[in-house]
Amino acid sequence: SADKSNMLKCAACGKGGDGLKACTACKLVKYCNASCQRAHWPKHKKECKKRAAEIHDEALFKEPPPREECDICMLPLPLDIAERKYQSCCGKILCYGCIYATFKADNRQLCPFCRTPEANSEGEYVERLKKRVDGGDANAIHQLGCLYNLGDMGLPQDYEKAMELLLRAAEHGSYYKIAGAYYHGEGVRDTKKATYYYELAAMGGHVKARHNLGAMEWKAGNMDRAVKHFMIAAGAGHDTSLEEIRKGYMNGYATKDDFEKALRSHKEAKDEMRSDQREAAAAFDAARGES
Repeated sequence: SADKSNMLKCAACGKGGDGLKACTACKLVKYCNASCQRAHWPKHKKECKKRAAEIHDEALFKEPPPREECDICMLPLPLDIAERKYQSCCGKILCYGCIYATFKADNRQLCPFCRTPEANSEGEYVERLKKRVDGGDANAIHQLGCLYNLGDMGLPQDYEKAMELLLRAAEHGSYYKIAGAYYHGEGVRDTKKATYYYELAAMGGHVKARHNLGAMEWKAGNMDRAVKHFMIAAGAGHDTSLEEIRKGYMNGYATKDDFEKALRSHKEAKDEMRSDQREAAAAFDAARGES
């Protein structure tokens, strides 16, 4: 492997100087120019790919950033998208606990953040969404892409339009849905691109993307990598990932320590997401569904 002295000279021709540039993939060696890099590639290829893979995994499996919070109660947002909502008026994603508490206090549907009345129709919601899309709101671009993907809220199902919007959202850091579109072939099936975007989403803290990577590794027979992904997702409160760790422990590809650690971190994450308001909202929805 390269040592510090090797970084002071070109790995191909041995010349030194201030203009040397490091190999962008592995950072282990430097070159005078592209010609020297091409000439040295047959010798360097194996070491470069090995170190590049190590660098990738260091980034992929490091502790994810803090979970996104509700802008009203400041608690981590629920993982279930049915328990959170994008507000097309102000662009905030709020938990249903805060939305329900505001409705209960005012007996009318106002945005808990900006106090704007809820849209009166699906058409009005879409028009608000489009205005936020025009302003470059990544979440709005993502939401509109999802609506075209499903053919929802009066919009036609249009995979081409959906892909265009979801790729725009990805440019602003919203990766999960475009990954799913590539994986499921909603427009174009491309597993390599799906993995790329799932990894970006997971590194940004998207818990379901992290779980999906675990499932893909499990399917490929890479149990150690699958367990790493499931451990991170379970530690963020993801129920299915915790179940996968339990099954892994029962079947011998996860350790007892893994399972116990996952149980503790999963409970802590669940506790952080819990509130009286959110439980009241869930009870209200359950009662409404039964009536």
